[in-house]
Amino acid sequence: MKRTIAISAVTAAVLVGGGVATAVAFADDDGGKGRDQVTRSADRAEQSRATGGRVTLDEALAAALKSVPGTVTEAELDDDDDDGGRTVWELDVYGTDKAWHDVTVDAGSAKVLSARDDDNDARDRHAPRSAAVSLKAAVDAATGAHPGTVTSVDLDDDEDGPLRWEVDVTGEDGARYDLDVDARTGEVTVDRDDD
Repeated sequence: MKRTIAISAVTAAVLVGGGVATAVAFADDDGGKGRDQVTRSADRAEQSRATGGRVTLDEALAAALKSVPGTVTEAELDDDDDDGGRTVWELDVYGTDKAWHDVTVDAGSAKVLSARDDDNDARDRHAPRSAAVSLKAAVDAATGAHPGTVTSVDLDDDEDGPLRWEVDVTGEDGARYDLDVDARTGEVTVDRDDD
């Protein structure tokens, strides 16, 4: 009897969770533009909850910086990890050794899965420009403007434009927000590049 009730409860939870993910995926009716991004964000959030992935961005940052001291310039929640398909945080760290490092942190346990030198020739090998607004302050500003879960944050270190943090937030309403946070002032604006 208890086993039947437990199986029924798990089945109901899976069906409700799937319905929520489907509703979120199609809530943004923009004629197909960005639907894949919304679907991926919802799927990542749903998978993270389903697999017990409760590691916050702050916890992932702490684990990465413990492994490789330096400055984190990018963090992304990724469900397409090549290592077993688990959800992970992928972080770029400019180390105190003056080298770039790719650090992968398990989103379920905060365990550092890998920390390796980044040998990507496409990236400039220079130190990131100094930002008056830290990654943490940028995330706080973005989630203050649009409460929700941060799925990606990146210091846009283009020499051509103003220094800014690009922050992706899956809102409490299920919508996805692409936000820019000025790295000098902390002002939050909506990223209009995808329009």
